[in-house]
Amino acid sequence: MLKSFSVLILVLLYSYHLQAQENSNEDLKIYLDCNVCDNTFIKQTLGNVQFVRDQDQGDVHLFFLTQNNGSGGRLYEIDFIGKNNFETIKYRLSFSTDTNMSRDEVRNRILEYIKLGLVRFWIEKGALNGVSVTVPEPDVEQELKKNEVKDPWNYWVFRVGANGNLNGEESSKSSNINFNVSAKRVTKENKFSFRLGFNENKSTFTYDDDKIVSINSGKSLNINDVISVSDHWSVGAFGNLGTSTYSNYSLYWSFKPAIEYNLFNYEESTERQLTVSYRNGLRYNDYIERTVYAKNDEFLWEHSLSLGGSVRQEWGNINGEASFEQYLHDTRLNALNFYLGANVRVFKGFNFNVGGNYRITRNQINLPAGNVSLEELLLKQQQLASGYNYWVNVGFSYSFGSIYNTIVNPRFNF
Repeated sequence: MLKSFSVLILVLLYSYHLQAQENSNEDLKIYLDCNVCDNTFIKQTLGNVQFVRDQDQGDVHLFFLTQNNGSGGRLYEIDFIGKNNFETIKYRLSFSTDTNMSRDEVRNRILEYIKLGLVRFWIEKGALNGVSVTVPEPDVEQELKKNEVKDPWNYWVFRVGANGNLNGEESSKSSNINFNVSAKRVTKENKFSFRLGFNENKSTFTYDDDKIVSINSGKSLNINDVISVSDHWSVGAFGNLGTSTYSNYSLYWSFKPAIEYNLFNYEESTERQLTVSYRNGLRYNDYIERTVYAKNDEFLWEHSLSLGGSVRQEWGNINGEASFEQYLHDTRLNALNFYLGANVRVFKGFNFNVGGNYRITRNQINLPAGNVSLEELLLKQQQLASGYNYWVNVGFSYSFGSIYNTIVNPRFNF
């Protein structure tokens, strides 16, 4: 008993000694909280700091909030949150990137703003060795203002993309081709997007000199337009046109006006939002095969209601959505969808994440009549009747040991 007590005392004294060593470090302690940054580059490049693995052990918590912007880049908002002796200091810096910037340019822009935001903390800590600030001279500043570039594209961003793959063995081979073209214009008042896509999946199997070929293809055209009415209200229109052999569509199109209300100001959307949206419109389906409802083609009125929200704070993030879709000619044809995901920091070093989606489907009006062959079932050539579908994932992580993680060693890529 006495021996066990002595061992416990020694462990506590050793832990206290390690804690004292950690706290005696003169460098500014940083907790980097960014899911989209090149963290390795930042740790290798940013000096005069010590990176820690837990936010409560740091002097500064760098909390990143990001959103996609109209140019195809991102809006970054960095909260510099003082901890421990710096709790009275808290502010935010914002900047944007665009689609033409390389990854190296993006990570250097991030590093530049991190350095700028840490200056006040370095001053407060009295750790200014090697720290300097450069500002434009008056004549240079005036020249920069004169040379401000007006956007010749008027906020339009265009993209063209294509990819394909081919793989096989002696008894089977498969190929996949995708092509897309898109155009987007985003301003504070209006958001417009246009996207055209094509895809084809082909699989070939050989068994006892018999060859089985499976081909699924589809084309799609989506046009969306959203108008900002106020800080909380938006209206829009959503149209699409396409084909799908898997879903039994020789042709489909729809047009749905919509309205949305955000309980919070849209300016706060990087941190939190809670929206209610409603869509109602006309849909036309021309089927490849006669459906289980004995239809070759039909016009339909369809509406949907969704409630969705997200929160991102220092303790983690939560997002979820519940939606309801229904055909108005027969209200029994409907679908319910529920999604919830969370990543929560429970206590020092311990993080819990959970996510799941459950969908009740009673609106599969596009299913072809007749029985599905075993070949079609195994090759997934045709969509099957299903009253529901779901997925769930649950996990956690726990780390302990040294609070510092400044050293980076990329050898063997692990």
